[in-house]
Amino acid sequence: MHNVTLIKGDGIGPSIIDEAVKVIDASGVKIHWEEAYAGMAAFEKFGTPLPDETMASFDKTRLAFKGPLTTVAGKGYRSINVALRQQYELYANVRPAKSWAGIKTRYEEVDIVIVRENTEGLYAGLEHYLTPKKDIAESLAVVTRSASQRVIDYAFKYAQNNARKKVTVCHKANILKYTQGLFLDVARETAARYPDIEFDEKIIDAACMHMVMNPQQFDVVVCTNMFGDILSDLAAGLVGGLGLIPGANIGDDAALFEAVHGSAPDIAGKNLANPIAVILAGVMMLNHIGETEAAERIKNAVEKVVNEGKYVTPDLNPHSKSGTIEMGNAIVEAMKLM
Repeated sequence: MHNVTLIKGDGIGPSIIDEAVKVIDASGVKIHWEEAYAGMAAFEKFGTPLPDETMASFDKTRLAFKGPLTTVAGKGYRSINVALRQQYELYANVRPAKSWAGIKTRYEEVDIVIVRENTEGLYAGLEHYLTPKKDIAESLAVVTRSASQRVIDYAFKYAQNNARKKVTVCHKANILKYTQGLFLDVARETAARYPDIEFDEKIIDAACMHMVMNPQQFDVVVCTNMFGDILSDLAAGLVGGLGLIPGANIGDDAALFEAVHGSAPDIAGKNLANPIAVILAGVMMLNHIGETEAAERIKNAVEKVVNEGKYVTPDLNPHSKSGTIEMGNAIVEAMKLM
């Protein structure tokens, strides 16, 4: 029995998480789901976006499965996602982006995994106003050798363990010579210890151009926090959007798996939300805890349903009459044939 902290999230979060839980439970894996709250749902219920009860649950399980949370831009409380990543040292953010046979996009055979440093950089939260009028603001980017080392090591080990051939480090060391220079130096040193993995380095703006011109040249990509955030969304756009992209946040003794898209409050409760991203996050979670057979069955069932295009949400097929619940049901039925 695996104990998992379940955070359904805001907006469409509860509906897509319900389908993901249904699919995972149908796989036969025994999971005790310990429901907790964060984000707007927690704020409305407890008066805080991150209750002590939620932290206590995660402290105990060291494993969380989460729907999207609402963070108000420019005001309100700080991102709960960032807080959880920093609190539990979830230093590697992993986002795979892979083409689907049933989804028409500009490119075929895209298969990129973005590994992003998850605890520091410009998202370290070190920002303040410089004047009483609050008309000048400053943010500080923090890059340490230790944090750089562990996430770059993770990227190379991920490549080794998943039959990947190349790791590309994306940086801006030509301009940010200290922070980005440190990250690049560590990447070069680390690459020397993995002679079986091809190593490549690209300046981040050039990497964006190359990714939209020839995405097949990328395999595993590793970069600092904000660059990885932006680049992973770009990669998602190559294969059909964030509705298809799962995310993992990995630490040495804790992990959190999630959909990386927003909470989409405008379609909440309408049975329209695409549950694929969070279901695939569940696949990543099952692989992480050693339930690889169940993970493979779910992945194959998802691919079958998406590629057939009959029981999918309207964002994947405008002619579909199916919704979130019907898509979840179709995946469960497809699993019975796997």
